Amino acid sequence: MKPPENVSFAHVGPVLENSETARAIVRAIQSLNPVVEIRDHGAYLRVLAPQRCVVTRIAIERTLGRTFHLPSDLECVMPSFKGQFFVNDSEAIWAAGTSS
Repeated sequence: MKPPENVSFAHVGPVLENSETARAIVRAIQSLNPVVEIRDHGAYLRVLAPQRCVVTRIAIERTLGRTFHLPSDLECVMPSFKGQFFVNDSEAIWAAGTSS
C-alpha cells in the first residue's frame, strides 16, 4: 500500500490525546523546536518536526503551570508517535529512524 502523499517520513513527533495537558505539551514543543507542524484531528493532535523533536519537563511545567513527570505523565496522553523515542526524567526526544 502506498503511503499518503502528505506524510513525510523525515518528520517525527508524538500523537497526543487532545486535552489541556496535550495542548501545554504542544506549546512546550513549539517553544523548543524551530519548525513544528500541528495537525488537529479533533480527538488527537499530531505533532510533526523535521528529523528531531524535543521537549523538556521544565518547558512543559512552564506552559502547564504545574508539576509534570516524565515519562509517566507523557505516556498517559501519548497513544502513538512517529520516529524513535527516547525519554528520561528531564526530556523526551523523537528522532528520525524507525517509525512506531
